Amino acid sequence: MREEFLAEAQEIVEALSRDLLIVDQAQKEGRVDPQQVNEIFRSVHTLKGIAGMFGHSAIGALAHGLEDLLDDLRLERIALTPEVLDVLFEGVEHFQRLLQVDDGAEAGIDFDAFAKRIGQVLGAQGGGRSGDPLAMLDLDDSVLSVLTEYEEHRLRSNVESGVGIYRVRLRLPLLSIDSSLEDLKARVKPVGEIITYLPSMEGGDAEHIELVVLVASTESLRALGEAIAFEDASIEPVARRGATPVPPRAPTMTHPENLAAPPRVPVETRHEMATPVPPAGQNVSFDQLSVRSVAKTVRVDIEKLDHLMNVVGELAIIRSAVVRLSEGLRNTAGLRELAIDLHRINRGFERNLLELQNGILDVRMVPLGQIFEKLARIVRQVAREHGKEVRLVVAGKETEVDKLIVEELSDPLMHIIRNAIDHGIESPKVRELAEKPPVGTLALNAYQKGKHVVIEVEDDGAGMNPQTLRETAVRRGLLTPEAAAELTREEAYNLIFAPGFSTKSSITEISGRGVGMDVVKTNIARLGGVIDVQSEVGTGTKFTITLPVTLAMINALLVRVADREFAVPITAVQEAIVFEKRAIRRVEGREVLTLRGATLPICRLDELFGLGRPQEPDRQFIVVSEVGARRMGFVVDELHGQQDIVIKSLGPSLQKVRGFAGATDLGDQRVALVIDVPALVEELASGNELGRITAGGYS
Repeated sequence: MREEFLAEAQEIVEALSRDLLIVDQAQKEGRVDPQQVNEIFRSVHTLKGIAGMFGHSAIGALAHGLEDLLDDLRLERIALTPEVLDVLFEGVEHFQRLLQVDDGAEAGIDFDAFAKRIGQVLGAQGGGRSGDPLAMLDLDDSVLSVLTEYEEHRLRSNVESGVGIYRVRLRLPLLSIDSSLEDLKARVKPVGEIITYLPSMEGGDAEHIELVVLVASTESLRALGEAIAFEDASIEPVARRGATPVPPRAPTMTHPENLAAPPRVPVETRHEMATPVPPAGQNVSFDQLSVRSVAKTVRVDIEKLDHLMNVVGELAIIRSAVVRLSEGLRNTAGLRELAIDLHRINRGFERNLLELQNGILDVRMVPLGQIFEKLARIVRQVAREHGKEVRLVVAGKETEVDKLIVEELSDPLMHIIRNAIDHGIESPKVRELAEKPPVGTLALNAYQKGKHVVIEVEDDGAGMNPQTLRETAVRRGLLTPEAAAELTREEAYNLIFAPGFSTKSSITEISGRGVGMDVVKTNIARLGGVIDVQSEVGTGTKFTITLPVTLAMINALLVRVADREFAVPITAVQEAIVFEKRAIRRVEGREVLTLRGATLPICRLDELFGLGRPQEPDRQFIVVSEVGARRMGFVVDELHGQQDIVIKSLGPSLQKVRGFAGATDLGDQRVALVIDVPALVEELASGNELGRITAGGYS
């Protein structure tokens, strides 16, 4: 039950965070949608309800305090100011912490201090009204009496603003009432605002329900009718006592139907019913979706998916065994027909296995937008803490990767962004002196490139000076002056990934939290990825992260080196060529060869792994690997084709062994070590000494 609560609460908090970011941007542009504020109120109200149901008093108390603030905000008793938004964002951070622990004390939350902050921003209540604008409307008291406080507030606000109020009478089929109402909302949104839905006195029949919908709109009667265009619908303005019921922004509306006693106007019918998909940017409330989504979605523990993928891996091994058995029978006298039948059955098994594998992989995939939304909140918070103005530009949030990768990617991206705001983007005054816009830009971009996902984090800040990086490395004892002077521009940039490296003498609260860029690089390498950095003084810095789409099950090239089998992830393989020893030459002590006009560094795996053998084979191959912008050629003895594999951990005692991502079972009691190509390419390309990796004990 606790897991169910945490999963549902997490969804609500994520939706709350998204809506707050939308409102924050709208507030800066001066176009806040009251309905959006109401959606935030409903999310907090729902969270308070389920927290009470599951006995989570800390979340319930926090939600209750925010609910009071949001209630005054949606009823426009207080203005939406940056200070109010700060409190709301702080509340979201508190929710996130509480979802990780059992109570507020463990989360380090001072509820009394937060309650005081809420009280400070609430301020004084608005003054009384000289008269109720709703008394001007020709509406029965029975209608007004059933309006919620928020509906009454929106109706009053529109009347005070001179916006026209309309009755829309609809006859909707009961079986599709939800989709019909969603469709109505989508059609009304561009031209007005739905105040409330009320049952009609006629009531409908066994298959239909009749509704009266109050709509506020500045459009003309005809324009509103053309926008709604529901079959069997009619629209009439709600008359104002002592006034002509023509909306103030429709001066061209001179038709007879707009006089004081208006007849009902039939609406032109649309022949097709639009699919009720919300427009881009429209947020559907949790309350609306919670009931309907139960039948369409189910939460599954990621460990169960891991188990299923392991089962698929075992089935793939069985499939390979059946293939070998079929080939053996084909060469046996009298069993050829049996071998053909077995081969045909295995083909069908292979098709279904592939479908199962792809299905499980699809279930594991989640959009990067999940983490991008969290990062957007961090950008706002860190920028305000540091007194800087930063605009976040996001692209490619629909790009999908394995859920485990998304979870592990959160901290590295967060640290890169904190560093970009702290060290990279200048203060508004400094930017103006440099003839830059006072608002800095931080761009977050993601896209798929083959079997990899590329994530780019780019800022338009001060950039990095290679010479400053060299001097810092010497001052911190990481390099000798001579070694630093020999570094290329790219090698100097990569110094930021060295342990203990920092160009700032003081640790800040924002980015100096004991986790450096070396840990960022290590965490990304653990995911089978690489990180590159480019920078230009005065222009900005760009980090490029390249990751595999999934780590669950991969296609690998099986190779043999000194009588031992290894698996090379096919995502890192560009091609395989015959190794011609006479083409090898040495550049700065490293073996390289020229491949189609480009220099390719060479790595002999037998020497790297310390694998002894009596003599070298007459024929060898080079597996050309490409990770990000780097290439490397690995010398192997034999190529044994491709195979789908499930990577399994080497165990706690071997996890720190560099050069291997894990192991895989090939069947027939054969085990192959999976080469960690990104780690090897990164280490060898950066010039670091790997030392000798011993693989002899794991053949």
